Amino acid sequence: QVQLVESGGGLVQAGGSLRLSCAASGSIFSIYDMGWFRQAPGNQRELVAVISSGGSTNVADSVKGRFTISRDNAKNTVWLQMNSLKLEDTAVYYCYARYSVRYWGQGTQVTVSS
Repeated sequence: QVQLVESGGGLVQAGGSLRLSCAASGSIFSIYDMGWFRQAPGNQRELVAVISSGGSTNVADSVKGRFTISRDNAKNTVWLQMNSLKLEDTAVYYCYARYSVRYWGQGTQVTVSS
């Protein structure tokens, strides 16, 4: 069992930056693939970025060049650095951890204003 707590969301102007954090507890963090999804009102949940237990990363085309995912296994934390934010990045962002099953955080709201 893994517990995930996201933080770092908020209101930011277009072009600005935010860094989301996801702190994990309850299991061996390093064995989990981690990632971020987001869901905007009326939309399906969208995969934003993933980082494997070995550190390989991948981001969605919609955020490539703007978002970066990273992790620190010693701190049981994964981050999503979001730069050059756009209005369409507005969503609730969810952290997940996956080994044999996927665990979810509660989500953190990101609102990008013009």
